Amino acid sequence: MGLTTHLRLYSSIECKMDLTLVRRYFDDGTNGNLWHGDKFLCHTIELPWKDNQRNVSCIPEGRYKIAPRHTEKRGWHYVLESVPNRSFILFHPANNALKELRGCIAPVTKISGHGKGLESRRANDLLKFLLDMAQEEDKQVYITIRCVDHGSD
Repeated sequence: MGLTTHLRLYSSIECKMDLTLVRRYFDDGTNGNLWHGDKFLCHTIELPWKDNQRNVSCIPEGRYKIAPRHTEKRGWHYVLESVPNRSFILFHPANNALKELRGCIAPVTKISGHGKGLESRRANDLLKFLLDMAQEEDKQVYITIRCVDHGSD
């Protein structure tokens, strides 16, 4: 998605921004589609669902506030707040959930398998740009995570 599309998405934001992550679960990873209203933003990859166990499971479905966070390692990035029994759940680049994630969500440009994707840095940069714009205007940003169905193949 290009800069012009992001600016159009941003212009529709009023006092808050609501994102929706629609997941599909598999034994070896979780794939998702991230939406802002009816506008598709990017795909996502995560760990498989394993009862919210730290470092091996994606996080539970629910509604979470997204907040900015800064660390020396990652610079400015975004974290999901108030995730039950979890902390430091971030959006960050990764192309293989099992090898690169410990519960976080990785935006990707294309899904290449269960919990696997391509061009994650590009998708993450575009998502970060949109979230940065909301942050600059003091917008509250929320994400609702839900499931389409349980995958089988």
